[in-house]
Amino acid sequence: MIERKLAAWQEAGLIDAGTTASIRAYEAEHSRPLALWAVVGIGALAIGLGLVSVVAANWEAIPGTVRLAAHFALLALLAAALWWRGGVLLSERPWAHEALLFVFAVLGLTFFGHLGQVYQTSSPLWQPLALWLALFAPVVLLRGSSWLAAALLAVVLVYACWDFADPTRPLFGLDRGQRPGLVIGIATALPVLLAPLGAWMRGRSRRTDFWRRLEQLGFAYALGCASLIAAASGLDDFDGETERFLALGTQIVQAAIGLGAAALVIAARRSTSRRAAGCVIGGAALVLLAAHLVDGSMLGGAILFMALWVGVAFAALQAGWRRIFQLAVAVIAVRLVILSFELASDLLTSGAGLIAAGLLILAVAWIAVRVSRRLAPPEETTP
Repeated sequence: MIERKLAAWQEAGLIDAGTTASIRAYEAEHSRPLALWAVVGIGALAIGLGLVSVVAANWEAIPGTVRLAAHFALLALLAAALWWRGGVLLSERPWAHEALLFVFAVLGLTFFGHLGQVYQTSSPLWQPLALWLALFAPVVLLRGSSWLAAALLAVVLVYACWDFADPTRPLFGLDRGQRPGLVIGIATALPVLLAPLGAWMRGRSRRTDFWRRLEQLGFAYALGCASLIAAASGLDDFDGETERFLALGTQIVQAAIGLGAAALVIAARRSTSRRAAGCVIGGAALVLLAAHLVDGSMLGGAILFMALWVGVAFAALQAGWRRIFQLAVAVIAVRLVILSFELASDLLTSGAGLIAAGLLILAVAWIAVRVSRRLAPPEETTP
């Protein structure tokens, strides 16, 4: 593929013959034997699957205490390796360090499930996840260096928060009726705080990739939740005053935490990108409140959803987020098509209606592509 690219670039006058030869020489010197590495990977995978099969076949025959002891010993071995060699690996082989940290964290996560299996304990899932966050999250925050550790931390945090916020489950084992909206709001809004945490630490740590990914995950969580709430607000209204009051209280708390996170992101470092990211998070928080006013209106929910993404597109234009701007244009276009089907669903039962729908889809797609190409920022930056 690179030979075709080089030939095309040279023919177009973008590079000369000397540059082409230099690129070929560099690629030849730094090329990797992908076929050989693929064979090695297949062999390693076969060995790993074989070991898993052997252990699984004899799992019940191994005493539980022996399994737990082996699991804990492996955890201790990895912790010692991170302690003694983590700094060297982080500076010389960062991906080896990240892989070691990821395996250590995942083994710690599975240890609690293993413990519950051996001793036949039953508890809500958020409890072992919260214990993992208390014991292993500090290690990930102190040693994580890329998106892998950041994604693991964010996923566990989101799952623990939402499982804890389940309104049908008693709070801390005390059955006192419906869970208060304050508790649900705080729990479900906590992952948004990853954005200000990452924003503050990016300029104060050498592990900028890790903190940037953590900030982006908090940003994506805020935007994703607001989009889901806006989309769902037009589907159905609340059944009674109790449900309405509970939802309003929850959304007020979520919006307050979201606005606080937005202010912290903006205050972390004065830049156009940070201001845009803070404005999007703050706008997402306000959408949570506005969704309560839609109250089952299909058109109102669609307008709220598209207003959110229009704001995202405007912020992307100001900050130079090319891909996010293109994503916003695509999301708005798709929502327009869906709205047209919702408003004129009867037309889809006839051939003329299907033709009109097809033409509408093509027109919206053409406009979206033109807008995306003409208005998208020329250079890609990330929030």
